[in-house]
Amino acid sequence: MSVKIEVCRVFAAEPAVVWARIARIEDHSVWMKDAVRIEPRAVPRRDVGDEFDCLTRVGPFSTNDRFTVTEWAPPAVMGIDHVGAVKGTARFVLEPAGDNANATRFCWRESLTFPWWMGGALGGSVAKHLLARIWRANLVRLQRLVEAPEPSVREAGIPPSSEAGPQRPGAGGAESGE
Repeated sequence: MSVKIEVCRVFAAEPAVVWARIARIEDHSVWMKDAVRIEPRAVPRRDVGDEFDCLTRVGPFSTNDRFTVTEWAPPAVMGIDHVGAVKGTARFVLEPAGDNANATRFCWRESLTFPWWMGGALGGSVAKHLLARIWRANLVRLQRLVEAPEPSVREAGIPPSSEAGPQRPGAGGAESGE
């Protein structure tokens, strides 16, 4: 018996902006507390068929899972098949939040089957509440990343052009004649 989990959150950014942040699956471990490491099995094409190995840790349990992208419809849907100790499917669905085109409703849906040694269906029903809590926190972390203002040039430590000092001849730009 599979366990179904859904968590949703509204982000103050349009779907394309949210999608740009989730398109690099190997970077999901930045905002997913339970994903310790995600490594592509080949150079990612950002499309159906991409495969990743993921070390997942929840409490004392760790698993190495294989993820395969099954849906890729930017900026609306990303689907994943999980193969490992815990098997199942995951789906990220991004859609405009109501009448606000500058906001995204992000829903994370999973259907998981737990092995007998993790308690099977009973273990899954217990894990459901824990995973929902972890994934809600993951979406809060993702929301902070998505909604964070881009660092200004000064915050990035790059001086404005007037403070950069004189350009040397031939270093590019309009005066170099290149």
